[in-house]
Amino acid sequence: MRKYEMMVIFYPNEEEKRAQVLERFKGIITQDGGNVSEVNEWGNRKLAYLIDDYSEGYYIIINFEGTPKITEELDRIARISDSVMRHMIVRENE
Repeated sequence: MRKYEMMVIFYPNEEEKRAQVLERFKGIITQDGGNVSEVNEWGNRKLAYLIDDYSEGYYIIINFEGTPKITEELDRIARISDSVMRHMIVRENE
């Protein structure tokens, strides 16, 4: 198992959709044998540039252990989710 960090920026003011997508991410990680070690919700932060006419986004950081297969599925789900502005998954140094 490798350690990863996923940053997700959600559209602001979509609490219900955000909670559903976050639970789906956690489910994908644990379903395939991974482990969610920490979820940090930074809240609304100002963006460096406008994205779809929004100047703020809701930031969430997910630290987890998993396989490359899990990261591929998380990436796929984040790309098709309407409530996700941007996302990034990076492998942590050990």
